[in-house]
Amino acid sequence: MAMPDDSDFHASTSPDARQIVQSILGCKWSFAILEAVREGIRRPGALERHCQGISPKVLQERLRKLTRLGVLERHAFPEIPPRVEYHFTDKGHRFGDLLDMIDRLEEELRAESDSA
Repeated sequence: MAMPDDSDFHASTSPDARQIVQSILGCKWSFAILEAVREGIRRPGALERHCQGISPKVLQERLRKLTRLGVLERHAFPEIPPRVEYHFTDKGHRFGDLLDMIDRLEEELRAESDSA
């Protein structure tokens, strides 16, 4: 099955769980961003510093994509200077459970390789 790209998701259609997982798995930065938001890092500048190596352009693309997928929501505060934060949606919290499962699998595999 081909990996969906940004053009596969439109505002009028809601991607299913498999499409969302494929989209996230196909991008190392999506994982890094979701992990950072899960740790409480929510502002774009802080996300950029946390995800070392990500460019501002790629960060914005990933944040837009994760927002379109319904995993993150963007909250803009009516302040000067403007302030924006990203938070998990209800759907996004459920994908956080998937991240927890991946973390547990990683720990199990690391323990197996250490004991070998």
